[in-house]
Amino acid sequence: MKKLLLLVAALCVQLSSYATPAPSDSVGRATSEQAYIDSVQATLHYQTGHITFPDGLGSITVPAGFRYLDAKQSDYVLTKLWGNPNGESLGMLFPADRGPLDDNHWAFAIEYDPSGYVKDDDAAEIDYDDLLKEMQDDTEAGNPDREAAGYERILLVGWAAKPFYDAKLNVLHWAKELRFGGTEANTLNYNVRLLGRKGVLNLNAIGGMPQLPEIRSTIPSVIKSVEFAKGQQYADFDPKIDEVAAYGIGGLVAGKVLAKVGAFALIAKFWKVIIAVVAGGWATIRRFFGGGSANNE
Repeated sequence: MKKLLLLVAALCVQLSSYATPAPSDSVGRATSEQAYIDSVQATLHYQTGHITFPDGLGSITVPAGFRYLDAKQSDYVLTKLWGNPNGESLGMLFPADRGPLDDNHWAFAIEYDPSGYVKDDDAAEIDYDDLLKEMQDDTEAGNPDREAAGYERILLVGWAAKPFYDAKLNVLHWAKELRFGGTEANTLNYNVRLLGRKGVLNLNAIGGMPQLPEIRSTIPSVIKSVEFAKGQQYADFDPKIDEVAAYGIGGLVAGKVLAKVGAFALIAKFWKVIIAVVAGGWATIRRFFGGGSANNE
């Protein structure tokens, strides 16, 4: 992130000849800004078609309207361009017409959680309204600790899309609407979980609340595009040798009950950084170019 800001600052120096820029200066500033964005995005190499995940885990057939960024480049986007903590990503799915620095961008980050076989026998019994209230209470109760650790307060506003479990496909998906302290706009956390023999494939949609209809419309095709390899599928579970996860469907939705031990602060901080970039677009970068506040975007 420091390298990114240094590059921007360098460009800023070149464009700061006048305290009050003339219209022509504004045009030049916008041109330089776009040239910088284009140069960064030109270094990314996307894929389409059938892609195999490492370690024989499974694969993805990139759905129409998307393009895939491999694990190494996804790590670069998440940590260097978007300023997130380090993590382990299998890749990202971007809409075919947008990159990570374009306006109105969003993406699915793909990860694997090898925490064991998640039993789904509680799925039909869960009252998601009650679960939401419990999650809201846990989130609020954790706010003092988050603030003490240097994080912002979190408000779990509600379901942006109520949890739904497809027992035939062994797929769970839901969306939360969140608000972080100091921000005016609510943010979106859309989750898709594919249950497997030894863990869960996680597809997290990274975007803003206004993008909910677009993201929701892609869920069916995205679910069909990803699959576990034979031997790793949910039906391949062997109770004699395979580990069972310490939580069921309800715990998966609630963040494996991590909120109760404070780990939700780290998860939320991760999303806060991502969404800050998404919600603000390139407002911060543009301020380096002398383009005004985010409210003027």
